[in-house]
Amino acid sequence: MKAVVANNAALASAARMFHATAPPNFLEAAHEWRRLFSEAWGTFLLVVVASGAGVIGATSGGAVTLGMKVVAPGMMVMAVIYFMGAVGGAHLNPAVTLAFAARRNFPWSRAPGYIVAQCLGGVAASCFLRGMFGNIAGLGATIPGPGVDALQALIMEALLTAGLVSTILGTASGARNIGSNGAIAIGAYIALAGLWAAPISGASMNPVRSLAPDLVRGDMGTSWIYVTGPLIGAMIAVGFEWILKGKATEAGTEAAEGGSE
Repeated sequence: MKAVVANNAALASAARMFHATAPPNFLEAAHEWRRLFSEAWGTFLLVVVASGAGVIGATSGGAVTLGMKVVAPGMMVMAVIYFMGAVGGAHLNPAVTLAFAARRNFPWSRAPGYIVAQCLGGVAASCFLRGMFGNIAGLGATIPGPGVDALQALIMEALLTAGLVSTILGTASGARNIGSNGAIAIGAYIALAGLWAAPISGASMNPVRSLAPDLVRGDMGTSWIYVTGPLIGAMIAVGFEWILKGKATEAGTEAAEGGSE
């Protein structure tokens, strides 16, 4: 009898330990604030690196090269996906959020909250850069390159974003990459796109990454390019994903919404 009681006690203790250390299920409604915080924090980090590379390049007399400027955001996105993609999907980009929603991997009802969180994170990053270094180098804003007109920049941003969102949706579907392993492909694509296309349009591929410095520096003359282009590209990618894979997959939904650690 004593052995049975001791065994039951041991089982109860083990159960308490399991429940005490079990990771939270971030899909529960009670954790929505965590998901929104992860989007704001992740977008802050992305914009600080993407815009900050231009700012630091200017303040350092060119110590940050073009190659460094375009590779850094890809590495940051990869890191963010790895360290908190499970919390809320690590969209970090309104175009990605809308693409996941259009693909039916993400609830439309949650999209506005994600986009607001991304905007807050991006603007906070631009304010941080301005507070630290002043209004230098346009706060790292993305603008069409010399001799590049608005239409050319718009088409380039649409093309680049179509490729980015195709990479995100494709790796999220579970066809080749499971879970956060897609971070490698996504980070590599961002770096690759910047290496060849940054001199044309800045290779933003993200409305918030461009809007945030434009808002803080008070110059929104080209902002429409970096909102319209990525949104068009994202919807093209959604159509291509349907052609390639058909209906949305459970793996894609898990990647878009996050889940348990």
